[in-house]
Amino acid sequence: MITVNLYYKGTNGSARAFADEMEASGIAEAIRAEAGNLRYVYFQPINDPETVLLIDSWADQAAIDAHHASPMMKQLAELREKYDLHMTVERFVSDEYEADKKFIRS
Repeated sequence: MITVNLYYKGTNGSARAFADEMEASGIAEAIRAEAGNLRYVYFQPINDPETVLLIDSWADQAAIDAHHASPMMKQLAELREKYDLHMTVERFVSDEYEADKKFIRS
């Protein structure tokens, strides 16, 4: 699994407005329905009301590539421009480490 954390930074509530429009317009739900999408969830940091975090997980790089080639990317880019958002990105490849499980309360 590949997880991409996208931090959308705006002003005057624009990052939250972007996430709200992504949900209300159905774009977020359409992305969730794409083959290989495992998670597409927005969060807002408690200490930073001008940032929204998107946690976006995919089965593999091929699924991400197909998503990037989809028509929804144009809609996404237009919304980012509309709300004048700037982004930073972190990318992680998941692994299972059995020793960590003893610290996780399920």
